[in-house]
Parts: sequence; C-alpha cells; structure tokens
Amino acid sequence: MIRLGQFLKLANLVESGADAKPVIADGLVQVNGEVETRRGRQLRVGDVVVLQGQAARVADSDAPDNLPW
Repeated sequence: MIRLGQFLKLANLVESGADAKPVIADGLVQVNGEVETRRGRQLRVGDVVVLQGQAARVADSDAPDNLPW
C-alpha cells in the first residue's frame, strides 16, 4: 500500500510531495473514478489515479511490466 500523495510523486504526476497537497485539496485527483481530497488515502494494487487527464495504476513492484528494457 502507498499513500496518495506519495504515489502522485512516484508516478511523476506531480513534481514533489508538496505539489501533491494543493491538487488533492482542490479536488483535481480521482481514484477509481471518484474525486479524492485526502492526501493520506491508502492506495492498493490495481487502483487507478487520474490527474488532469493523466492516469497511473498502482502495481506490485514484483509484477513484470512486459517492457523491453
């Protein structure tokens, strides 16, 4: 599990953790299709986070990503 604010940074949807706070508070972030305003929201594998048209899915770090590199 990972917190929403941390995930936004890890997924490169925001520049820093400090940048995550206002976009979450302003209701610009959706988790699984619903607006989320809690920065500490716990995300689970499979959750989809959307910010300004960009989406990222929470994945297990041990899962293969099938990328050629």
